[in-house]
Order: sequence, then C-alpha cells, then structure tokens
Amino acid sequence: MTRKYPHLCQPIKIGNVYFRNRMFGAPMGGTDITADCTIGPASTAFYENRAKGGVANVTVSELVVHPKTEGSHMFHLDLQTPGSLASFTYTADAIRRHGAIASVELSHSGQYAGTYLTDKNQKEGLYQWGPSQGTRPDGREVHELTEALIAEIVEAYGEKAALAKRAGFEMVMVHGGHGWLINQFLSPWFNKRTDGYGGSRENRVRFAIEVLQSVRRAVGDGFPIEFRMSGSELFDGGYDLAEGIEIAKLLERHVDILHVSAGTYQRGFGLTHPSMFLPHGSNVYLAAEIKKHVSVPVATVGGLNDPQMMEEIIASGQADIVEMARALLADPALPNKVMANQDDTIIRCLRCFTCMAERAETSTRRCTVNPLIGRERDGLEIPRAPQRKKVLVVGAGPGGLQAAWTAARRGHEVVLCEKNHEVGGILIGEQAIDFKYEMYQLGQTLGKLCADAGVDIRLNTPVTPELADSIHPDALIIAAGSEANVPPIAGIHHRNVVLINDYHHHQDEIDDDVVVLGGGLAGCEVAIHLARQHKRVKLVEMNAQLSPDANIRHRPLLLAEIEKSGIAVYTEHRALAINDDGVRCENARGEQVNISGKSVICALGQRSRHEVIEALRDCAPWVAQVGDCVKVSTITTAIYQGHHAAMDV
Repeated sequence: MTRKYPHLCQPIKIGNVYFRNRMFGAPMGGTDITADCTIGPASTAFYENRAKGGVANVTVSELVVHPKTEGSHMFHLDLQTPGSLASFTYTADAIRRHGAIASVELSHSGQYAGTYLTDKNQKEGLYQWGPSQGTRPDGREVHELTEALIAEIVEAYGEKAALAKRAGFEMVMVHGGHGWLINQFLSPWFNKRTDGYGGSRENRVRFAIEVLQSVRRAVGDGFPIEFRMSGSELFDGGYDLAEGIEIAKLLERHVDILHVSAGTYQRGFGLTHPSMFLPHGSNVYLAAEIKKHVSVPVATVGGLNDPQMMEEIIASGQADIVEMARALLADPALPNKVMANQDDTIIRCLRCFTCMAERAETSTRRCTVNPLIGRERDGLEIPRAPQRKKVLVVGAGPGGLQAAWTAARRGHEVVLCEKNHEVGGILIGEQAIDFKYEMYQLGQTLGKLCADAGVDIRLNTPVTPELADSIHPDALIIAAGSEANVPPIAGIHHRNVVLINDYHHHQDEIDDDVVVLGGGLAGCEVAIHLARQHKRVKLVEMNAQLSPDANIRHRPLLLAEIEKSGIAVYTEHRALAINDDGVRCENARGEQVNISGKSVICALGQRSRHEVIEALRDCAPWVAQVGDCVKVSTITTAIYQGHHAAMDV
C-alpha cells in the first residue's frame, strides 16, 4: 500500500534496536503506584494499551533513581523491595509483546521533589536537595548536594539502568530537562556552585555527562540512551537556545537520541506542555535548530497530534522522531491509524489538561475524550452484547455520540436522533474559537465513527414520546444536553445580545467594543478569543473569582492569558440591565455602574434539559440519562457516562 505519511511511518534503527515508525511514546506517569512505589497492575495495563496502538516505543515514567535524596512517591526499582523488579519485568513484557520498544525514564526531581504528591503534609516534610543552597519561591529551603552525594546519585543512575535492562527494557531515557535535577545543574539560574560542577558551561554539564557515562557502563554498547533536555529554559536567567545548542554538542557523543523539549516545569508549565492557547508544534523550532549542530537523531515533542504536521517535521528534516504523550491518551491507536491511512478517525487531544489535573488532584489518570484511560483493567475491547437490541439515543452531543458509537460496536441496532441539523451538540459552537476548534472536531469525528459503525443518524429530529413509541426501542439513552441559562435580566433579549451557545452564528456581528457577561470557563475563553481579535473586551462576573470551574492545570494559564490580553475584568459585579450602550451592574459596595459595550455576549452558564428526561422516561423498558441533561458538567463526564450506559445495554 502507499502510505499517506511515508516519513512518519518509516522505521528507524538506533543502536541495536529497531523501531517500527517515527512516532514515539513520550513519558507519561502511570495510573497507580503501590505503597512500595512499584508499578501497579493498572499502570501495566495503561502502558500496554499504548503499545497496542502502534507507537514505536512506550516510555514508563518516572523511575526515581535515588530515593534517599528524592523522596517522591514515584516508581522505584531495586532488589530489596518485594515485587519491584517483577513489576517492571511484567510491564516491559506487556509493552514488547505488541511490537513496541519498552523504555523507562530515569529521573531525579532535585529541589522539586514532591511535585506530584497529593498529600500536602508529606510534601511539607520532604528534604529538598539541589545543586546549590537557597530558598525556593514557595519558601522551602534547598540544600546543596555534596560531592559524595553527587557520586551516589551518579552511581544510582547506572544501577537503575542495569536493573531496567534486566527487567526487559530495551532503552532508557535520562530526564535532563524541565527543571529536574540534571537541568538544575545545567542551568545558570539554579546552579551557583563554585566547584567542578558549577560556573563554566563545561562544569555545569559535568554532572549530566557523568550520569550518562554511568548509564552506558551499566547497559553496554548498542543499548539506546535517550536524553531529554530543554532546548531553552524560556525564562530570563535560564539558558537560551544558543546555550542549549552548546550543551547538546557536549552531550551528543554520550547519547543515542537527543530528545528536545522546552522550558522549566515550575516556571512555565504551559510552555513545556503547550496549552490550547499556543500553536501546535510551538516548541519544534528548538529541536530543528539543535539538529543542525549534532549528528545523533533528534526527537521533538510538545502538543503534537496532527499527522500532517508531524509528517512535515520529519520530511523537512526538523527532527528524526516525533514524540507524543497527551495525544496518545486521547487516542492510543493514533499510530495504527496513521499507518493504515485512517487519520480521519483520530480522536484528537483537546489540550484541556484534564489528564494532568486529575494526576495532581487524585494521583490517577483521566482523559476528556477517552473513557478507558485509567480503567484499562476493566477491559479495552468492546464486547458484543449477548442479545441484539434496538437502542434509541436522544441527542448527538458528546455523550450521545459516544453512547451511540459504543452501542453500535456492541452489535446493537442504534438510532441516534438530533434536533439540530448537525451532530456535536454544545461542541458545535467551538468552531468559532480557534484555540478550541479541536472540540468542534471531536463532535465531527465521533459522528463519523458512529456512521461508520452503522448508526442510523437522524438530524432535525427532536424526540417526542410519539416518535419514541414508533421506534419501539428496547433501550433508551437520553443525552439531551443543556441549554444556555438566561436569567431575567432586563434587556437580555435585546438585539445587541448574543448567547454564548449562538456565538458561532453571529461572530461577524460582534462590535469592537464588547462586554462578556459571565466569568466562568466559557466566558473567560470567549473573552480571550475576542481580545485576540483586537476588540476592547470587558469581562463581568458576579462572584469574586473568575472561572472556578476550570481545572487546576488549565485555570492558571487561563487567568494569565486574560491578564496578558488586556481584558478589563469586573468581578463582584451583578448585571441589572442591558441596553444599547452596555450593561448596568451593581458592584460589591451596592453602587450602580455602567460598563460600556456595543455588543454583549451572555455566558451565564448552562441549564440541564430535565424536561426531556421527564417526557421520555417511560418510553422504553430500560432508560438511562447521561451528561448535561442530568447535571451540567463537562465533556469528560458526558463521554464517560455515555460509554458506560451503552455498555450496560
């Protein structure tokens, strides 16, 4: 067959190891870590699922090499802990049996030990070590590593690499970026030492080289060593790209792959992991420039999920390998779909940070668009139902689409009715906001998957009890979604007012002077979008805080964008009336103020469509309700509930 993306699908040999394509699985932490810090069975299933999807390698993250000076509750590997070596062996085997190469990330967080701990008391009790003594911005003391401890840590990297090889891993990644310990030594911001490990560039690189030499002695020649580095730290006081090039040149003879990422974790999370506010591939330029100066293969990473973009990166010589993490959460089968020329069925990562917020909040994994992430042990296959039934799904939003697709794959006869002229539900409106366009694409992709699975999709078809009775379903899944909340504010139906759900129909009518009424997630995001169009935007919120409904990873980036965009923010302002010239509000002191704006966008939340549930709840022997029609929530909730409702039929 002729490959649509030949460069992306081309194998590559590194050391003595053969990789089946150029799509690598970047490190992503697992879904369970035992009390003894071994890989739990859910994590083994998580990594195996990635391997089955066709990726060239799967990197297990993160193996703490020296718990004595790290202390974080991440993976450990030693011969003393019962089950430690075995857990890594079973995981490597689970990855390799599907044709992917098993790799493990060797890591030390240095002065940022405890970043992933959800137990704040345990985090407070950690002893922080770094290249230099000092105080972190959060007030925690950092203790300078002695040369004796440095030697211990260097030796520990080799010991862990040897054990990983014994367990069946055929590759290791040494984490030298993102503000972790090796990066702290490389960085003039963190490293203030005056001995042989500080000062000059050669001295700052010394620790990294000693670590890589220790690993090479442990694993031998031909065993690939990947080194992850930040091409630039991307903040004043850190090293820039020019320095990153020189660091790469000093390291290249000790590594087999230079994996070029960006930024420093604690000073630029949304840059290291490019947020939806940045273009896809925003960090590729760093790898492309470093590649001009080194002879070893170079990998790039950061918000990549488009096969056409990744093909161009390889074809144009910007990098030899593309790496993905979040994109393979959203669709682990992405590489297989690329290899099979089925890229139009890829479910793309939304860069919403649900996955990383859940990690920080509950030490688990969850993905907005993939209901199986973190639940792989429950079964990855969609089993055929023992009896074929007729299933009626009401509403083609994300929950209804997922329910219909899952039910069809189970072998049921599925009718999906949607009152609008296209599928997608609340996602339809996202087509007008450039950085949220992938949410609109999600609805279109799920619609295609439903059609391909044989779902009878009926548009412009609101479901009444009479229609449901005529279809005579065995099972009814109500996913009728929500509608815009329209409170009784004087003038809210005025001609200059646009409801957020209808913005995509009226985007060309919005004046350059605009008020966004409602500072929740939807209001904040449309305000940012309008500000990027160089409009004068006022954001009005009745509560004291903006967007408490955003997750803990996305919200700080959202607020930073609002500040950067020059949006005028009015918190604790309650709207009283809307007129041709803007909105009359009452502030926290009880004063009435006028906020000017020729256009007003109302983003005052959503209201569940409970009336649809009430009208249809007796229209089938078995009835389920999912998503916003039950309780206004998230895409994550709708898709998860829709999938499992269909699994229950």
